Amino acid sequence: MNTTKKRSFFDRLSGNNAGNGALDSFDEELAPALAKREPARPASPVARPMPLEDEPVAGEGQLPVDVHQTPSEIIIRAFVAGVRPDELNLSISRDRVEISGSRMEREQIAEPDYFTRELFWGSFSRMIVLPEEIDVENASASAKDGLLTLILPKIDRARQTKLRVKVG
Repeated sequence: MNTTKKRSFFDRLSGNNAGNGALDSFDEELAPALAKREPARPASPVARPMPLEDEPVAGEGQLPVDVHQTPSEIIIRAFVAGVRPDELNLSISRDRVEISGSRMEREQIAEPDYFTRELFWGSFSRMIVLPEEIDVENASASAKDGLLTLILPKIDRARQTKLRVKVG
């Protein structure tokens, strides 16, 4: 009499070796296919996103952003539909950017008259810690079709300048 305990489907799926390791019919069907498989390659390192912000301010919405880089710039994009450019506040330093503003409803609608209410109205902000220092003086911002784009030139640490000594 065979007293081996057959592992449950969950144990097989999760890799739990609670049983004695004996193959069941499900495993026997997969064994030839698994033997033919190429050995697993080590996983390539996955770039982890860096922390981009400080804690959000209570009661404010948080502005979703995309941040990416080129060899010479860091580019930040954010949807600010419904916000006029003069209602946006941008604060830039060498290592961080803060975008804040307010999106106000143009008309007042009674709460019971809504079927769905998903748009955010009110103050929003976003603090983004930059992965590299930027040249604040040459940074630019533009808005078109509700998309805010900030272009932040990176500081070129390898650039060298010859300095002449003045006489007298």
